[in-house]
Amino acid sequence: MNYKDIFDLILDENDFTVGGGSSSAMAGAMACGLIGMVANLSKGKEYGKTDEEYDTIIAKLNEYKAKFLQSCVEDNKAYLMIRDAYKLPKDTDEQKELRKAAIQNAGIEAAKVPLFNAQLNAKVNKIGTDLLDKSNPNCITDLQTGVDLSKVGIDAGIANVHANIPLIKDEKIANDFKAQLAQI
Repeated sequence: MNYKDIFDLILDENDFTVGGGSSSAMAGAMACGLIGMVANLSKGKEYGKTDEEYDTIIAKLNEYKAKFLQSCVEDNKAYLMIRDAYKLPKDTDEQKELRKAAIQNAGIEAAKVPLFNAQLNAKVNKIGTDLLDKSNPNCITDLQTGVDLSKVGIDAGIANVHANIPLIKDEKIANDFKAQLAQI
C-alpha cells in the first residue's frame, strides 16, 4: 500500500482502517507542497531571502514531504497492529497476558507515528510562519493555507498520541510520550 492508496481510503467513509493519524501526515505533506511552491515563486525577487535560502527551504520541505508520505502508510500499519492485537484469543490466562502485551506494543507503535507527524508538522509550521513576511505577497493565501495545514497536522498528531496512550500500561513509556507532546 502506498500514500495514494491511503489517501483513497481516507476519502472512503466506508473504510475503517485509515483515520486521523494518516490524515495528519497527509496534511503535513500538503503543507510542504504549498510552502515549497511559495518559496519557489519567491525566488528571483527581493523578499528577504536569497535564492539559495529558498532552495534550502524547498529541499528541506521535499525531504519532510517524503517522510510524511511514508508516515501515512506507517500509521495505517500501526492501526492494523492494534486491530490484530484485539483479535487475539483470551480464553486462558496465558492468552490474556499475550494479548495484553500485544495491545500495549501496538499502542506504543501507534503512538510513535502520530508523535513523529506532530513533531515534523511543527517544523513545517515554523518554516511557513518564517516565510509569512519573506515571500512573494501574491502567494499569501497559499502560504497561509500551508501554515494552517501544518497546524492541523500538529493538532491531529497530538490527538492521536493521546488516543493511544491508554493502551500503554507501562507508566514510564506513557509518561515519555506525554513529555514529548509537551515539547511540541
